[in-house]
Amino acid sequence: MNRCTRREFLKTSAAAGAAAPLALGRGTRAEDAGRQPNLVFVFSDQHRGMDMACAGNAQVRTPHMDRLAREGLRLSHCYANAPVCTPCRAMLLTGNYPLTNQVLANDLPLPEDAVSIGDRLQKAGYRTGYVGKWHLDGVPRDRFTPPGPRRQGFEYWAAWNCSHNYENAFVFRDEPEPVPLETFEPEAHTDFVLDFLDAEDDRPFAIFLSWGPPHDPYFMVPQTYLDQYPPEDVELRPNTPEDADPHNPQRPIGGRDRELGVKGMLAAYYAHITALDEQLGRIMTKLEETDQAENTILIYTSDHGDMLWSQGMVKKQQPWEESIHIPFIVRWPGHTPAGETSGMLFSVADIAPTLEGLLGVQQDPPMEGRDLSPALLGQDIETPDSVFLLDMMPSDEAAVQGLQEWRGVRTARYTYARYRDGTPWVLYDNEEDPFQLNNLAENPDYADIQADCEAKLREWLNRTGDAFLSGREHLEALGLAKLWGDREEALRGQRPDWT
Repeated sequence: MNRCTRREFLKTSAAAGAAAPLALGRGTRAEDAGRQPNLVFVFSDQHRGMDMACAGNAQVRTPHMDRLAREGLRLSHCYANAPVCTPCRAMLLTGNYPLTNQVLANDLPLPEDAVSIGDRLQKAGYRTGYVGKWHLDGVPRDRFTPPGPRRQGFEYWAAWNCSHNYENAFVFRDEPEPVPLETFEPEAHTDFVLDFLDAEDDRPFAIFLSWGPPHDPYFMVPQTYLDQYPPEDVELRPNTPEDADPHNPQRPIGGRDRELGVKGMLAAYYAHITALDEQLGRIMTKLEETDQAENTILIYTSDHGDMLWSQGMVKKQQPWEESIHIPFIVRWPGHTPAGETSGMLFSVADIAPTLEGLLGVQQDPPMEGRDLSPALLGQDIETPDSVFLLDMMPSDEAAVQGLQEWRGVRTARYTYARYRDGTPWVLYDNEEDPFQLNNLAENPDYADIQADCEAKLREWLNRTGDAFLSGREHLEALGLAKLWGDREEALRGQRPDWT
């Protein structure tokens, strides 16, 4: 853990026209303020942390995210521990790592008896809600999640287990009949949130909104947003190979997306982010119109990133910055510093305990993630010196691209990952080499740094009880082999013989 003073923790935001920051003082948690705040937690799917104007990418138009950053606190070093949808979502809701919550890979269900932030908030008297992509109820991906324990404490429900058809989408409510959505999926999802915010109810509320974009298919975004991003004007990241081939079968991309070309996919991905930004603006306006903004913690983040041809790779489950780095902006007027950027290390596993710390909700039982809420309020606390990174079961696009199981750490400066047999995979100095072009793994000049990163990794393996087995061995040890077989049969048409 690092000792972090407020001067070191808070850095002036680079966003143009940033509002004057509030006086910092010492922030106040809900349990100390005597007034229960509300929570609106918004997260998208596959939005890289560097791809907002307020994060330094001037190519993408994000006026509402930028405003949120001016009025709140942006964390510049927030990371997805296991950069793939279902494990990230399970960590987000439980505050526990995969071996504890038993969600090691995509499409494994979160156990009914898992204790989620929804359960805790409901127990604490909150009106809870969940809207959008769920992806925590196993297979088939279109299954109905009925009221009860499989909804993990969420009362208001307008969700679909997993789909990325943004033009012809559905949700389930409380009956097993799908409800068709009449508009672009993120707009329809946002409509449900606005409906939730309009409800007359004296209880404090907590609503989680999970948008599907900017996850591919990239082309599936209204033309009005695509028109803002001519592909020929898009600049690729310096770590994108000039010969990146969207038709390469070892880099699996959907057919219509392939036809966009690499620049066209990036342009469409930016278009999705701008579309989401507009929906975020609708939520901010609703909170203001209903006089709820001052007493509502509003957060925007994502579950993981997207390689989008950086390093010649696509999708996620990889330790590079494009895969693991996610946005995180929090605004609580009068409590979180305004217009500031923090370099504190923060991860998906820390989200639930930190939210519960802000809301004054008792963590019973305790979670493996860390409550870093005092830091979000500008207080001087011990902060993490590394984030644990992992992929326990390479599957789907990761398997096609030949990836193995790996573990690693992200420190404030370095990224390190290795394979099961101890072979180092990557080591990057992210200060000197922000686009990760120079792999220092096993470079003798960096032996001490690599050894320090390895020591931190071993601490994480011990802390989480991770013997770093193969994915199959972990599934068998946890009694999850049948569930994995069900998953493979549903998605691939054939279950492995060992399941």
